[in-house]
Amino acid sequence: MAEKQGNTSVSVEPQRRLSLPLTTWEELNEAGAYVEVGSGDLYRFPAEALIAGASPIIRKQSSGASRLVQVSANPFCTTLHARMVAAEHNIEPNF
Repeated sequence: MAEKQGNTSVSVEPQRRLSLPLTTWEELNEAGAYVEVGSGDLYRFPAEALIAGASPIIRKQSSGASRLVQVSANPFCTTLHARMVAAEHNIEPNF
């Protein structure tokens, strides 16, 4: 639904992305809630966790490729929301 304001229309409906942002552990630089594509595990990264040299340092080592998709820019989104977004993008949640 759009709302008329003067001569322009302003959308009041939520915007949906066609695809979720995909990143690797090494390239992760934005706070948010992420789901690992292969395992379906949920990881929450607050902004404080991404400060270089700050604690806690999150590292994951694996012989396989590990990709993360951002299901929310809010690292504290509800688990139900994270599950729904993952499922909508054909990622089976494991949380």
